[in-house]
Amino acid sequence: MQPPRRHDPRSVLVTGGAGFIGTNFLLRMVPRHPDVTFVNLDLLTYAGNPMNIASLEEAGNYELVQGDVTDSRLIRTLFEKHSFTTVVHFAAETHVDRSVLAPLYFARTNTLGTVTLLEAAREAWNEADLDSGRFRFYNVSTDEVYGSLGDDGAFSEETPYDPRSPYSASKASGDHFVRAYFHTYGLPVIISNCSNNYGPYQFPEKLIPLVLVRALNHQSVPIYGTGENVRDWLYVEDHCEAIETLLYSGADGQTYVVGGGAEYTNLDIVRMLLDLLDGALGRVGGTSRELITFVKDRPGHDFRYAMDFSKIRNEFGWAPRHDLEAGLRATVQWYLDHPSWLDAVLDDSYRDYVDRQYVRRTS
Repeated sequence: MQPPRRHDPRSVLVTGGAGFIGTNFLLRMVPRHPDVTFVNLDLLTYAGNPMNIASLEEAGNYELVQGDVTDSRLIRTLFEKHSFTTVVHFAAETHVDRSVLAPLYFARTNTLGTVTLLEAAREAWNEADLDSGRFRFYNVSTDEVYGSLGDDGAFSEETPYDPRSPYSASKASGDHFVRAYFHTYGLPVIISNCSNNYGPYQFPEKLIPLVLVRALNHQSVPIYGTGENVRDWLYVEDHCEAIETLLYSGADGQTYVVGGGAEYTNLDIVRMLLDLLDGALGRVGGTSRELITFVKDRPGHDFRYAMDFSKIRNEFGWAPRHDLEAGLRATVQWYLDHPSWLDAVLDDSYRDYVDRQYVRRTS
């Protein structure tokens, strides 16, 4: 293992910065680091919303570029123009259900897109300076690459990969290419694998915002199977703090597992969320629980994820600042305070998608 070397970003390419985690990262980083230039490359698909980062438009150290991470010509042009010292790679197709329907699309974005960025960085960065600490390629990945846990144990940096869905397989492939570029070319890389994120700006196809949206509209709240699948929940602001820590202080070639230390079944999460929503709206306690509907399980649904994040905690002192109740309460309030954001993303195509993917499973 190489000793950690302080990285000093000067010009940063952030991919997927109009999506959920990328948005929260940029909203944190741009004002905190006014001497660093941030260029946000985002294709602005259904889950990439320019409204998310509209407040950054007047920042002198920020620029949004609409484009595809597989567009090698565009990415080379951006490297030439901005002389990036750093890449923080969020851009990905992330929804497992969509990956079941369109696996090639996920392979293109999550695998080919990652290789395209790696190759642009390799071409642009001076080979003689790769071990100087000047450059860094940070790949943001997922716990789903590790597969499914039983009742015991937790994922760590040493856990073998065992992806079970087209989504996790495409992310695992991207991770493997990142490591290959480190070992083959000496490219200074870091990978972090995180647990389930939640919080502001999450598109309402994922569990928590989906539950909120449907409960707000007095619609059925679908839960796959029996709801006993277990996830480790991480508030997105805590995740972004971990990314900032690793970006500056992590060691080249290393993987870091990032978790929330909050294991709950999907059914427990939904009940907690609905109770918090009832409380915030002044509804009688338990009213929204009546909306819960169990639907047919999805293919390849992993039973349990849990994260052993002792490495990042021991090396850098990072730990989540939000417990689950505090994070869920803040999330509920954010969605209640931003009805215009919800109105903008909840168009007919979204509603049709939810009906096709979830509600039909009640039959």
